[in-house]
Amino acid sequence: MQVQPYLFFDGRCEEAIEFYKKTLGAKVEMLMRFKDSPEPPQPGMHPPGSENKIMHATLRIGETTVMASDGHCLGKPSFQGFSLSVTAANEAEAERLFGALGDGGQVQMPLTKTFFSSRFGMVADRLGVSWMVIVAP
Repeated sequence: MQVQPYLFFDGRCEEAIEFYKKTLGAKVEMLMRFKDSPEPPQPGMHPPGSENKIMHATLRIGETTVMASDGHCLGKPSFQGFSLSVTAANEAEAERLFGALGDGGQVQMPLTKTFFSSRFGMVADRLGVSWMVIVAP
């Protein structure tokens, strides 16, 4: 069994994909826009003009698959009650990842030495997704 995160960016999915390609080296494995769906959406499911928004995307980040969508395209993504955790190979990589993810975002806990890791920190990226960056012990 696999558990995979599925993130709904509520209209900002393309921005998120480009951001994660740049900061995390994400690779797009699949991308379908609403206009490319073999079945038309139910009336009222999406606002007019959202045909170019992303219905479904699959990204590969390292060894992990992350799925994403624009969802209902209302422009108000909300990510609460979870964090994605990324393990860096060393302190320099942790610093780079933390800085890149935090660019335009908000530091929740500065990247620092802890009793369980030489570097650990928490940051919400500019899209509101919470990340934990850790160097493996």
